[in-house]
Amino acid sequence: MLRQELARAREARYEALMRVVMEPLHRYLLRRADAGAVDDILAETMLVLWRRLEDVPGLGADPKIDPDDVLPWCYGVARGCLTNAHRAERRRLRLVERLTRTAPPPMPVPGEADHAELHATLGTLGALDREVVLLWAWEGLPPRAIAEATGLTPNAVSIRLHRTKKKLASLLGRKNGAHAGHGTGEGRSNR
Repeated sequence: MLRQELARAREARYEALMRVVMEPLHRYLLRRADAGAVDDILAETMLVLWRRLEDVPGLGADPKIDPDDVLPWCYGVARGCLTNAHRAERRRLRLVERLTRTAPPPMPVPGEADHAELHATLGTLGALDREVVLLWAWEGLPPRAIAEATGLTPNAVSIRLHRTKKKLASLLGRKNGAHAGHGTGEGRSNR
């Protein structure tokens, strides 16, 4: 009887967590993965969250969950699942290339035509710098949450964010224009 009660309590905690993180994680993955792979990567992320439910920071017995407490860690899990999916896709492509001796044509990214210059500029950044700036701009995370999602220190995130924003502004020719996105003080680690 006790085992069943513990199982029900675990399921209730997991369902409460899913209500909080499902939509933000889906948006996160939509922005970073091929649309056809998003559901699979999200399912893998949910499986990892189920397996590591006791490891989720900020998830206690209380049914009320604060997204700010659990989302950064869950973004980190989704990022790991996304990395695994990209790695598997690269292996698959290498195999296809070996079998056909030709590289497959590049797949168009949905919505890229609308912001071709921005996407091209983001493509010039290193993977970690791009991830830091996208977590800041698209997910609206402060540096300490980005640090938790990426495994960096908050100070390293603030430095990377500052340098990357400066580089993007320079590359996009917006040196003296109005800044789009977050306010000017939002890249600092003291928030």
